[in-house]
Amino acid sequence: MKKLVAEFIGTATLVFFGCGSAVLAGPEVGQLGISFAFGLAIVAMAYGIGPISGCHVNPAVSFGAFLSGRMSVTDMVQYWVAQFLGALAGAGILYMIASGKAGYDIAVNGLGQNGFGEGYLGGYSMTAALVFEIVATFLFVVVILGSTQAKAPAQFAGLAIGLTLVVIHIVGIQVTGVSVNPARSFGPAVFVQGQSLSQLWLFIVAPLVGAGLAGLLFRAKTLEAS
Repeated sequence: MKKLVAEFIGTATLVFFGCGSAVLAGPEVGQLGISFAFGLAIVAMAYGIGPISGCHVNPAVSFGAFLSGRMSVTDMVQYWVAQFLGALAGAGILYMIASGKAGYDIAVNGLGQNGFGEGYLGGYSMTAALVFEIVATFLFVVVILGSTQAKAPAQFAGLAIGLTLVVIHIVGIQVTGVSVNPARSFGPAVFVQGQSLSQLWLFIVAPLVGAGLAGLLFRAKTLEAS
């Protein structure tokens, strides 16, 4: 139960701080600031809840860990429930705060939701979004599994993972807003509805594919430290 509570809190924190930086401070901090908000949220949670649950805070990471042989299917499913509920909580808290400002309209201002196509940030195609999310999640989970394996310097894992997420956001915000995390996409989409909800499938499927490929690499010992 401690692990599930930690995953709930960690995922809520990621959504609140990451998406919150875009919704509440986007014009002030810009794309670089939003990128660091997501990355630093992960760094903070890695050291805060990492010793308890491993700080997955991401169903794709849990899927990669399962396929690599590091967790059971039962634990993975329980983590998923905690993560999706945490994302809903984080998005709900953010919406309560954002809606307290005069003129805020969730249909116009959004909630940091992911998307693609005409009218969304850079206007990238579905194919571009799919490729980006698969590749970015693959690389992200490779860093996570690699930096947390037995012979890696554990004290630097949180920093490596967080900075990787920063770089991914710097590159990909204009493409999809960056998901690499089905729960992170799910929370805001439930509140925003409309196109955000109809496009949610991509931000569930693509991260799971990318994470699955990374997990299988480690299961085959291809990238394990010797």
